Amino acid sequence: MKLIKEIDLPGIGKKFQLLTRSGDKIVVVVHDDGRREIYHYYHEDPDTSISMVTLDDEESRVIAAIIGGMTYRPKTLETVDVAFGDMLIEWYKLEPEAYAIGKTIGNMCIRKATGGTVIAIVDHDQSKTVNPGPQAAFRNGATVVILGEKNQVKACKHLLSHGSI
Repeated sequence: MKLIKEIDLPGIGKKFQLLTRSGDKIVVVVHDDGRREIYHYYHEDPDTSISMVTLDDEESRVIAAIIGGMTYRPKTLETVDVAFGDMLIEWYKLEPEAYAIGKTIGNMCIRKATGGTVIAIVDHDQSKTVNPGPQAAFRNGATVVILGEKNQVKACKHLLSHGSI
């Protein structure tokens, strides 16, 4: 994204204006009653809307989950961030030289050392371990799904990669 502008709309809610890398202008108005309006504008005339969609709160959350990769994560993405306030979920692929390969969550004391939590491990063959216990081992090419605050996720990634924080 090139630019995001956030504007308070007193008595209505908030307006978010995004200018994408491809040059599209998108405006999202989040109403205080939970409705969302999404506007898409012409490249040639950034003041004229091409289309508008109104979503209720539940529909908005479903669309956000789809777009944010919570229901399907494209295989080509090595890392994906999803933010929930101060919390972050990040997919982190272990490189062949990663310190964690062959070690377990328990061996590495990940939660104690970093504050981050490994919530899933997706192996190279796409087999998944959701909510892995301390005995879960890290394998070459695995993608580790980490939950925590930004600094905790960063520390966890560093620990997995280098063996220290």
